[in-house]
Amino acid sequence: MYGLFVDSFGRVYTRFLIAARTRRSLSSLGTCVNKFYTPDTLTSLITVWCGGGSCYREGPPPADVSSVDPEQQNIGNNPGTMGKIPANPPPKSVPPNRKDAQSLLSKIRKEYVSITFAKSLIFDPARLPLISVLILAAELVLNVFVVQNVRYTEIDWKAYMQECEGFLNGTTDYSLLRGDTGPLVYPAGFVYIYSALYFLTSHGTNIRLAQYVFIGIYLLQLVLVLRLYCKSRKIPPYVMVITIFTSYRIHSIYVLRLFNDPIAILFLYAALNAFIDGRWTLGSVMLSLGVSVKMNILLFAPAILLLFITNLGWSKTVLQLAVCGTIQLILGAPFLLTHPWQYLKGSFDLGRVFEHKWTVNYRFLEPEIFESKVFHLALLGLHLTLLVVFASPCYKYFQNYCRLRHLEMMLLPQIEAQNKAEKEKQKKTKKSQAQALPAAKGNKAEEKLTEDQEKFLKSFEKGIKKMSGKQQQQQQQQQKAAEVAEKSAAANKFAIHFDRSTQLALLPIFLSNFIGIVCARSLHYQFYVWYFHSLPYLTWYTEYTNSLKFLLLLLLEFCWNTYPSTVLSSLVLHSCHLILLVGIGRKMFRRIPDLAQLSKTD
Repeated sequence: MYGLFVDSFGRVYTRFLIAARTRRSLSSLGTCVNKFYTPDTLTSLITVWCGGGSCYREGPPPADVSSVDPEQQNIGNNPGTMGKIPANPPPKSVPPNRKDAQSLLSKIRKEYVSITFAKSLIFDPARLPLISVLILAAELVLNVFVVQNVRYTEIDWKAYMQECEGFLNGTTDYSLLRGDTGPLVYPAGFVYIYSALYFLTSHGTNIRLAQYVFIGIYLLQLVLVLRLYCKSRKIPPYVMVITIFTSYRIHSIYVLRLFNDPIAILFLYAALNAFIDGRWTLGSVMLSLGVSVKMNILLFAPAILLLFITNLGWSKTVLQLAVCGTIQLILGAPFLLTHPWQYLKGSFDLGRVFEHKWTVNYRFLEPEIFESKVFHLALLGLHLTLLVVFASPCYKYFQNYCRLRHLEMMLLPQIEAQNKAEKEKQKKTKKSQAQALPAAKGNKAEEKLTEDQEKFLKSFEKGIKKMSGKQQQQQQQQQKAAEVAEKSAAANKFAIHFDRSTQLALLPIFLSNFIGIVCARSLHYQFYVWYFHSLPYLTWYTEYTNSLKFLLLLLLEFCWNTYPSTVLSSLVLHSCHLILLVGIGRKMFRRIPDLAQLSKTD
């Protein structure tokens, strides 16, 4: 049998060897045979090789391979006969485009269709930009559903329209601008915005259109909020999903009540985004516009003032304050030029007394104590005390934020230059490979084999590689090399996520507003939007367990959804505020490393 195999193989090998006149074919065949020419190897080789191509002892091959006698094909079971071995059709070569597509699909499947990627979408703050798109799309559908299916509740909309109607009729005396709920108590920006809504909604009668306008306001604010959270990379995506979608009160305030608080907060978050981007004047304009809608934006002012001082210095801080003041003068000009005292007293009334029946946070107090000036002064003193106590750590946070931003400005040109150099290096490598390719093709053209010779060589080499196990090793080596190349290419790209320093700026700003809410004389239900979108950030800054963090958010939502407020809901609200403030303070008052001192030590 061995002799028959050698004879058969020798005939075919000699025929093709004579026909092969190129250096490439001789060297390929010679190397393969010299390396693997042993009896056992040769026997296995012929078996493997004949399975991938046609091998006949002599004579021309038949037209139809299927006509070969099956008994003659079964060589292993009939060693005494040497029949014809059937030929499987040669494997079709995969086009390069299809290979690229298959590799791309496998890469996508490996990277994105996995449990690891699914977990990262839930827990990795760096994945929040992708989740934010889904949040916005879902919120659009949810808010439209609420507007279409939940009954609108009239509270202040008609009063807003009545107050703006008086202004549009020519009245600039704030003491004469009134609605069903009382006199006008908001600055000039509110008058202009709701006057525009007055015309847009057919004198305030098209409530449904106004609701859709507030859907747009809500989504725009959500974009600004999520942008800050994406930059900070502080909060896991699942936390944002849970807090945003589970708040009934927030959706009600925006699209079922049409209060002015959401508009003021929208300007506030626009200002914060501008400050984080280093567009200080634009941020000051937005901040002043927010104050012109509702005065609660001033609760953020202490921290923003510190931010100005640490980042801009005293002279530029005065300039930014002048920008804020100028906006107020321009907006209030029609009222200041005619009835200035009435305007200032009506729109910036710090001594305004709230009604006890609407309070959310002090239901457990008697109305006499609630309306007492002594109580108001005590809360004001507590507010100022807490601001002073937290001023030092907040100032250090702002200092470190400023230094990291300056470091970013110093390193960014170097990083860009390094990445540019790496890119040019890769381009040169690809160019040299592309230039070498035509030369190789030219050599191939000179040494072109016949179709039969090419089939024989491919089948011969494939059989040897399969038999020796080297093909699998080479594939593994190629895959490893590709992975190493990809990792090295990614590693060669220099990048530092400096936007994470946003954490150092957001915390003091959110904390300043939170302290103001804790010490507020009264909180109404629409005031929830003042700090709702900052609660996940403040809560996840603490070192409490996740269970306690979610419990705090749940209890706060319970308090703001309890209508009318009760003694229990007010006490729970104050307890949650106190626990959250203590948790923030415990972490902030640890020794904060000063970057300047660290650099001196190094």
